[in-house]
Amino acid sequence: MDEATVPNLGITWDEVVTFVKTSALDFVIALATAVIIFYVGRIVVRLVTKGLRRIMEAQEFDMTLVSFVSNLVNMILMVVVVIAAVGALGVQTTSFIAILGAAGLAVGLALQGSLSNFASGVLIIIFRPYKVGDWIEGAGISGAVVDVQILTTILKTGDNKQIIVPNSQIMDGIITNYSANDTRRVDMVVGVSYADDVDKVRAALEDLITAEERILDDPAPTIAVSELADSSVNFVVRPWVKTADYWGVKFDLTEAIKKRFDQDGISIPFPQRDVHLYKHD
Repeated sequence: MDEATVPNLGITWDEVVTFVKTSALDFVIALATAVIIFYVGRIVVRLVTKGLRRIMEAQEFDMTLVSFVSNLVNMILMVVVVIAAVGALGVQTTSFIAILGAAGLAVGLALQGSLSNFASGVLIIIFRPYKVGDWIEGAGISGAVVDVQILTTILKTGDNKQIIVPNSQIMDGIITNYSANDTRRVDMVVGVSYADDVDKVRAALEDLITAEERILDDPAPTIAVSELADSSVNFVVRPWVKTADYWGVKFDLTEAIKKRFDQDGISIPFPQRDVHLYKHD
């Protein structure tokens, strides 16, 4: 008896089964190879990125540059790994790259905001308006810079909240970097009563500033009468301190002024209004 054949194809069922088994085996092998390439490649990328980060840190590169370059290299290498894994499945990588390029163009047009964030990240690295560790105010947020990534900047607020801000929003607005300079001026306004002796108030403030060791001698601190206000005579007190000592000096000096004024009998007035009553017959 002749071997059974597939109708209209002129091949035997055994040949069909053999072809299916061979194709399935080849696909399984290719799929396993692609999976291995992807996972091994991901491990290699992680090791390369970590090694690059350690080398840059050992060479004492700025942490902002270290973070940005590490993230960028990680992204590029992962694209290479994905292309290699797809190639192991038998897909023509040349065509795949062309398709990927066309898709990238379409995605780029759709994700103009992300491209803007990337460009802003590059500008941050080049012009260095801030770096990791600086305390800044940008996009309406104040905090310490924890990391500068490809698309975002991570800030940590004073109450330990993590804020992720798109780079473009920071670069498109005003950036205040409180850590850029080594020194800062503490600006304080102290109001006293019109009945108090101005010279006595000035002497008390000078004693407090002289006693505070964290206040710098150069530039010299300023103590002056700035305003004859409605309810008080206002003094400006403007000592210079190291940036790291700013808040400590401001808080401690405010408390010391209150205690010294209480001790010397100098009053700190509050807004008040005199009301005169007249009796009419």
